[in-house]
Amino acid sequence: MSLIRKLFGPKSKYDKSLPYTYEAQIDVLCWKGAEPMYSYYYSDTICGLVGYLEANNITPEGVEIFGIYLNKEIPLEKKYCLSEDGKWLKRPDICKSLEEHFEQTMEEQYKGHVANGECAFDDRNRVGSGPY
Repeated sequence: MSLIRKLFGPKSKYDKSLPYTYEAQIDVLCWKGAEPMYSYYYSDTICGLVGYLEANNITPEGVEIFGIYLNKEIPLEKKYCLSEDGKWLKRPDICKSLEEHFEQTMEEQYKGHVANGECAFDDRNRVGSGPY
């Protein structure tokens, strides 16, 4: 990584059409409380986030996923992150699933997950973190 990238971070983080991070929210009370109490998980990439969730034995049930932009957060439909049997997809399958959905709908939260070309998130770290 060049000195400039080390100082300013990945170039893709400055692309306002891409989320700068992804967030998973899980109601730790399983919707049994009057108000939800969330745990939050983060990664710079969606593949990093779902990989982190899977590695920490967090099943898709009850998880909400969001693309976090500068001034907004947009929910992602979890079904595009899941296999036919309801398990988290891995790279490159998740990339392909999200890119195919983007090509059909042009919904901004699915942009950049290229399965057959260059990934817009290649310059980012895929490490996840949480819970917070």
